[in-house]
Amino acid sequence: MTNDTENRSKIIVRTSITGIVANVFLAAFKAVIGLLTHSIAIVLDAVNNISDAGSSLITIIGTKLAGREPDKKHPFGYGRIEYLSAMVISVIVLYAGVTSFVESVKKIINPTTPEYNVASLVIVGVAVVVKIVLGRYVKSVGEKVNSDSLINSGEDATLDSVISASTLVAAIVFMLFGLSLEAWLGALISAVIIRSGLEMLKDTISQILGERTDPELAKSIKQTVTEFEGVQGAYDLVLNNYGPDAWNGSIHIEVPDTFSADRIDRLIREIQIAVHAQHRVILTAVGVYSVNTKDEEAKAVEKKVREIVFSHEHVIQMHGFYLTKETNTIRFDVVVSFDAPDRRETYKQITADVKKAFPDHELQIALDTDFSEE
Repeated sequence: MTNDTENRSKIIVRTSITGIVANVFLAAFKAVIGLLTHSIAIVLDAVNNISDAGSSLITIIGTKLAGREPDKKHPFGYGRIEYLSAMVISVIVLYAGVTSFVESVKKIINPTTPEYNVASLVIVGVAVVVKIVLGRYVKSVGEKVNSDSLINSGEDATLDSVISASTLVAAIVFMLFGLSLEAWLGALISAVIIRSGLEMLKDTISQILGERTDPELAKSIKQTVTEFEGVQGAYDLVLNNYGPDAWNGSIHIEVPDTFSADRIDRLIREIQIAVHAQHRVILTAVGVYSVNTKDEEAKAVEKKVREIVFSHEHVIQMHGFYLTKETNTIRFDVVVSFDAPDRRETYKQITADVKKAFPDHELQIALDTDFSEE
């Protein structure tokens, strides 16, 4: 485990412990107040604080497990466990919303009269302020260290502050006008929590399934690679995520066909070192496209092929072009956008048009994908 990873884990654990302590104290105060005032809203709020403490505990466990060193069974490490812990927190939020909704509906059907007092409302008001501060703090730390678990916990705490604030408003309305709204308000807030839980769960599942490469990260990596002398283009960047800030990937580079194997080997190693140092991405493979430099005819053929390829809609890129005159072979890759109605059909049309323009040449055209396409 690197020093950066250790520091990140310590920050997450320290922030989570702060959340646990704050939520346990808030839960105790709210439980006592809720029972004394016969307020279902305050009691449910106390239960919600306990679930928040549980979420923070899950975050700590997930962070510790995710920090385990790679082994034979999991050579890419255990970083994705953080996504699983974030998913568990999402389920907890969803469960809390559903149970709160059920209890609120029960109180709508069989209402009870609450018994508020000024002291209890002051404590609830303080709890609102604490949860707002806690929610912003936890979420900001989560965004800083790229921890979905902390971000979800922070959002949950913010929702809790809304619940507490609404409970406070309902209590004031009851004390002033004798109108009990807390059950209806509880049902409405529960619906908001359910929606938030579903959105958190959707985002986490999407990350586990594997999302497209961040376009900005991909752009910066390609820029780093093309800054090396001799590299005329960088393409086919594929990044695999094995947890927050844990990336492995591969890329293809275009270099002159005059480069020796030794020079290419040195170039690839230098690129791998630079990309890891600047972007914390491990390039496990760097493929090579050769560029015609000895034949002017090849440049003319490439220009004509490019005109044909880019005359088709939804073509994003063409790269890896090479003309082998000894075998009359033209090879290149073409990237067709996911926005195309039928990417395969576009590829077939391109192949047919190039074949029509160069009937005496053998074609090796690959339909490629830009995994960072915006």
